[in-house]
Amino acid sequence: MAGRVGIKDVARHAGVSVGTVSNVINRPETVTEETRLRVQSVIDRLGYVRSESARQLRAGRSRIISLLVLDMGNPFFVDVARGAERAAREAGIGVMVCNSGQNPAEEAEYLSLFAEHRVRGVLLTPADATGRNIDAFRRHRIPFVLVDRVAEGTTECSVSVDDVAGGLLAVRHLVDTGHRSLAYVSGPPQLNQVKDRREGALLALAQAGLPPEALRELPTDRLDVAAGRDAGARLLGLAHRPTAVFCANDLLALGVLQALYAAGVKVPQDMALVGYDDIEFAAASAVPLTSVRQPAVTMGALATELLLEETEAGADGHTHQRVVLQPELVVRGSSLVAR
Repeated sequence: MAGRVGIKDVARHAGVSVGTVSNVINRPETVTEETRLRVQSVIDRLGYVRSESARQLRAGRSRIISLLVLDMGNPFFVDVARGAERAAREAGIGVMVCNSGQNPAEEAEYLSLFAEHRVRGVLLTPADATGRNIDAFRRHRIPFVLVDRVAEGTTECSVSVDDVAGGLLAVRHLVDTGHRSLAYVSGPPQLNQVKDRREGALLALAQAGLPPEALRELPTDRLDVAAGRDAGARLLGLAHRPTAVFCANDLLALGVLQALYAAGVKVPQDMALVGYDDIEFAAASAVPLTSVRQPAVTMGALATELLLEETEAGADGHTHQRVVLQPELVVRGSSLVAR
């Protein structure tokens, strides 16, 4: 048959009512074996596939949640998605993973799409620092949980890592190994994670009795390897090079490492390097990368559990939680030489 085969087509070819076809699909025990076999034969012959989305909309209960992250090219978010998928699968729920590309406009489009399709709930790493996208989405009364972001100014659940503590761990380690002139290769300044890691870095300097000027910030507009290489080139062009670099994530750190390697700058002998996230590639790089580890899989799983708990209990029966996980410094070869 041309076009999409519907339940009415099956009923007409089988010589039964639409209700009988529905019973064969949903309640086969209520149909005689002869009728069931005849209808199933027509279903197989026509290639009919029921519309699960339409059935869920009629029931008002979708079996899909959405995960909207900043960049699926970042292995950190792949791990978050892995944790979310694991927790959702145990509950018989599917996960639709989407990528905002750190773009608030694209984030708004995806949130509108989620509302249009009435997803069960949303896991969101916000790209819009103003909160306007969240405010607009809240009107649809679809539960959501913020991931990798504290729910400041909101009452919804959130699961994040203490990024101030993470920045402090990274720079305290560099200061403890003798460095007094440092750089921070940051990402887009509107991202709270980037700001919090910088705050932690400055706190480490203050605790060591060093002035804020001991940290030179090199901002980037992205959080990827290419942006790290660009930052590395700027770093190499400084009249007074720092002896250590802290990067807002591991992809930036790997890009900086490539730039330093190409210029013949030895890591850690000439310049120490610390990243953030502890993605799989960190330990496998040419010089194993010291990094601040985030429990990404755990973060995704916990956020999903909170979201599903809210969808089951309803707004009145659910208590929102703000879960803040602690980071861990993993020391490797990129920062071991003291000065």
